[in-house]
Amino acid sequence: MKKLALLFAGLSLFVATGCNDDKDPVMEAPIVGVWQPLKEVVTTVEVNEQPISDVITYSTCQKESRWRFNTDVVGKRTDWGDTATPGQCAIVSDKNFTYTYDKSSKSVQIKYQGIVEPVTAKVVTLDDTTLNLAVREETEDPTVFKTRTYTFKRIPQP
Repeated sequence: MKKLALLFAGLSLFVATGCNDDKDPVMEAPIVGVWQPLKEVVTTVEVNEQPISDVITYSTCQKESRWRFNTDVVGKRTDWGDTATPGQCAIVSDKNFTYTYDKSSKSVQIKYQGIVEPVTAKVVTLDDTTLNLAVREETEDPTVFKTRTYTFKRIPQP
């Protein structure tokens, strides 16, 4: 009986000290940085219907666009596009914005300069190299809504 008690005590000690659940929390990469858009996925959801998704692959010129999220909660979105001359690109729009990012809810609110209504988005993925940002768009029909999910690649800054 003593051997059985000793064996049980030894196994208990082994189990108690053998496992360690003190894992380091996974640190989320910061949203601060310069992001290059690669594509969009527009998903339309209609009540009682299957969602429909359309993938918008960006052209070489569109991939020159940049979204900058600075540390002082201001940013700039510069969109590039194709011109009438083949192979040439031009800036289509250049907008300044302010933003707030709530890490716990993964919510981003972007307020473009001169526009009253802020854009609310959800961070789907955020790591050292990738940002997926889902923006819900309202439609005139209350039974239909769209979500525009942007996929970005982080651009390293010197």
